[in-house]
Amino acid sequence: MIFLLPGLILFALFFLGPMAYSLRISFFEWKIVHPERSIFVGFENYQHALSDPIFQRAVLNTLAYTVITVVVKMILGLSVALLLNQQLPGRTFFRVAYYLPVITSWVIVSLLFEYMFNGQAGLVNYILKDFLHLIPKDILWFADEYLTLVPIILLDIWKGIGWAAIIFLAGLQAIPAELYEAARVDGADSTTQLRYITWPLLGPTTVFLVVVLVIGGLNAYVPFQLMTNGGDPLDLTHSVLTLMYEATFGRLDFGYGAAISYLLTGFVFVISLIELRLMRQRAD
Repeated sequence: MIFLLPGLILFALFFLGPMAYSLRISFFEWKIVHPERSIFVGFENYQHALSDPIFQRAVLNTLAYTVITVVVKMILGLSVALLLNQQLPGRTFFRVAYYLPVITSWVIVSLLFEYMFNGQAGLVNYILKDFLHLIPKDILWFADEYLTLVPIILLDIWKGIGWAAIIFLAGLQAIPAELYEAARVDGADSTTQLRYITWPLLGPTTVFLVVVLVIGGLNAYVPFQLMTNGGDPLDLTHSVLTLMYEATFGRLDFGYGAAISYLLTGFVFVISLIELRLMRQRAD
């Protein structure tokens, strides 16, 4: 306890303290210049958020983003891991190549994808229209409330496949080779080995990945903020965190912003508990 105490003090000071203070702010019409003049409004900020169409749309955007990116990254990450686990020439190079996007800056790659999907001079429109002739005219990706999510989702998938693959690869290498040898002796093909050996024994790894990826998806901020300019068009492309930022620092409505943050925190907490219970039962 003596060795843990300094870390616990710092954790309480810089994490628990601000969290408690933010919770207090969520129950007030907070005056940032004169906090003592703040007006207690109870759960009014929470009721406002839950009944706000913009907040509801932000929740739907965040959920769609999370579901699509998590499913695709899990499937592609496992596929890449299975390939990288083979005795192939250049295996180390490909492991590094797949992981490089993970360590790139979110800001830089968000701006790069924004340029690639530019409606007038973007690389994607050039390939689709002028090179492949699949579309008759340029697509205004960031002018449509639904199409805007396409580059954001593709960015997250491109950036996250390598991380999921590395985690899956670690799980694959922990599976005893004797199990596969015994299965091959008994006549099991690759599909049967994947179904009855690889996938069941990757249970704990899958639990970890699903929980972490879902939490990361629900907390998406940088690509939404940079690529949609904070909710354009018409506040229809917000994630929950960009809406929280806009409410807090754009409109200086600190009570409403704090309420949004705690609604997201509670949702993430509940989803994580459900995932852990369901996935652990399946893994067992």
